[in-house]
Amino acid sequence: MKYLGIEYNIKNVPVLDKEFVPFGVWINAYLKKADRPFSVAVERENGKISVFDSFLRSEEFAEANERYVERLVKFLLWSVGGWRVYLCGCDKEAAAVKAAYTADGKRSFDYGFMQDVYERPFEVVICGREEFPQANETTIAAGGHLEGCRIGFDAGGSDRKVSAVIDGKTVYSEEVVWFPKLSEDPTYQYNEIVTAMKTAASKMPRVDAIGVSSAGVFIGNAPMVSSIFYKVPREHREYVKTVYDRAAKEIGENIPIVVANDGDVTALAGSMSLNSGSVMGLAMGTSEAVGYAAPDGNLLGWFNELAFAPVDLSESAMQDEWSGDFGVGCKYFSQDAVIKLAPAVGIELDPALSPAEKLKVVQALANDNDADALKIYASIGAYLAHTLALYSRFYALKYLLVLGRVASGVGGDLLISECNRILSEEYPELAAGIQVMLPDEKTRRVGQSVAAASLPELNK
Repeated sequence: MKYLGIEYNIKNVPVLDKEFVPFGVWINAYLKKADRPFSVAVERENGKISVFDSFLRSEEFAEANERYVERLVKFLLWSVGGWRVYLCGCDKEAAAVKAAYTADGKRSFDYGFMQDVYERPFEVVICGREEFPQANETTIAAGGHLEGCRIGFDAGGSDRKVSAVIDGKTVYSEEVVWFPKLSEDPTYQYNEIVTAMKTAASKMPRVDAIGVSSAGVFIGNAPMVSSIFYKVPREHREYVKTVYDRAAKEIGENIPIVVANDGDVTALAGSMSLNSGSVMGLAMGTSEAVGYAAPDGNLLGWFNELAFAPVDLSESAMQDEWSGDFGVGCKYFSQDAVIKLAPAVGIELDPALSPAEKLKVVQALANDNDADALKIYASIGAYLAHTLALYSRFYALKYLLVLGRVASGVGGDLLISECNRILSEEYPELAAGIQVMLPDEKTRRVGQSVAAASLPELNK
């Protein structure tokens, strides 16, 4: 197989997507004859800088070089997150990246999104080796703290969960339906959060710490982008940014509170149950949600928004409606993947159904061992196996926990088994080092709100 003049090989092409060009596999082939050094650095809040060194091919591979640099920068932005990108050793390719990341450039969505999160202008800096920054990375110690009386709050898009946890044991938990995505007034979300925390607090003699798990992008405890504030006008941004810190003060003064992305909390729950770091949680639901616990069991402080990171280089890859980009993770590891593959096996889904309802139709067929429906899950398993060649370049992985609605039932079991089969056949080193699995009972017992409760250290 060949893409932009680079020969690459995969034996197990997804049965329903013969055009799939796995980015990670293509990188491996591209780098075999690449010898011109270049580097990318991504700067985020508080001067944190992630540095990635690589190589380019000779100038006769100009199109491949430009594609590689552009896709690599895109992947790094959505895995690490940042407001400034430094490029060194690839001036021609860097100029194309710089032009793309402008208000009216090809990557205008990414440009605007990063500016919004970090509240400062986004820029691409082309520089020499002397001006190129050094890495400045530290992991964030969070999670695994079970002593004392703790509140764990999980802010979902359709329900909110809260647990009262004493010395690691859940003494009370509840799940309440709420409608945060419909409210333009952020006092609705605030009041619901406070109500949940007060309920949990009433079940314990005191509150020593509060941990929160929520979808979105956070800087500290501030939700910079969060689906539960989807309809809240921007003029209320400062109110939203302090919502969790203010809620904690309603419970008591000086109670430590830590807020983390729900994907990271899922990874922490896995890390706690497995007693290991290097754990990635990948939830296949409405979109692709990813979290990661580093080798030391801590958080990296990265975005981990791999729903918008490229996985497929095919020119016929499906477009993501929100970002406008093609071949990004949300179209391969979510209910959208199931829906896009259904027509390939003649499964007609009623356009009037919601995406979640369409998924249920396919799941029911798979649970009845419908051969065509099972091909959909086998294809997603193939997507996952080949994409691990990409993810493992940037994340040290021992365990990959696959979660979410797509991974449930017979189809989910096939997805995992097909991924592991292909890893063993085509990527034996990855197969030996990474265990791809559904959460076991021990992991499920830890639970999202309990893992959230373990986030803060107690005040000394």
